[in-house]
Amino acid sequence: MGWMEAISTAIQYMEDHITDELTVDEIAEHVNISSFYFQKGFAMLCGFTISEYIRNRRLALAGNDLATTDERIIDIAMKYGYDSPDSFTRAFSRFHGVTPTAARKDKVMLKYFAPLKLKLSLEGGYLMDYKIEKKEAFTVIANAKTFPYENAKEVIPQFWQEHFQTGKGKTVMGYYGINIDEKMGNDTFEYMIADPYEEGMDVPEGFVTRTIPEFTWAVFPCVGPMPNALQDVNNKIFTEWLPILKEYEFAAGYCVEMYDDPTKYPKGTQDEKYYCEIWIPVKQK
Repeated sequence: MGWMEAISTAIQYMEDHITDELTVDEIAEHVNISSFYFQKGFAMLCGFTISEYIRNRRLALAGNDLATTDERIIDIAMKYGYDSPDSFTRAFSRFHGVTPTAARKDKVMLKYFAPLKLKLSLEGGYLMDYKIEKKEAFTVIANAKTFPYENAKEVIPQFWQEHFQTGKGKTVMGYYGINIDEKMGNDTFEYMIADPYEEGMDVPEGFVTRTIPEFTWAVFPCVGPMPNALQDVNNKIFTEWLPILKEYEFAAGYCVEMYDDPTKYPKGTQDEKYYCEIWIPVKQK
């Protein structure tokens, strides 16, 4: 099954089971794709995670049920996966801007979140440089923190900013940014701001060491101001390069960002020629 066909099939499966207890693993299994890879690709292609899509669709449908039926609010809450009226009211209010009770009594304006529909369009036509390179295992010293996948694009740049504002950049300059999800799960991952570590080096409080295993990596250059240049290449990797690649597939839950020294560039990481790389572990199919 092709990538676009898999996304379309998954969307239809979610719509058909929108009131059932859906999981990412179940949806990914339905389209025969690794849940880790599927979730990352879905989020980058669609602009939100699978769980966000399901939640928004359920709350939109719940609003419609309140406006057009006489079902009890508690029954509508249970129908769309909420265990209590309080949790449903909080989620509904955040989404629609009004409480379920107000939505029914006052006939207020409600928000609609339409189901996704994929349309074929011609994209690409650009050159995407990469190389396949085997690298030995290496150890890093890092400032590490666990993050949810849902808002990673916003919180990771904030983590970097916090790292330098709190003085941790004096210990770790940030040669690497490393994403680790060894179980290739669906909710959280460990992200590390890291430097190469050599045996015997001091590891101050608040820092850790990790060994990145030996892998064959697909290495992608990124040129331009951060973080947009890196995020743009990362998006193309997961939505365009990996889905059509015939020889390789994702090998493990690792992703390495390698950053050049910002002092070499007039505008630092905001320079138009600033250079970094993304490393993706791959294996032959």
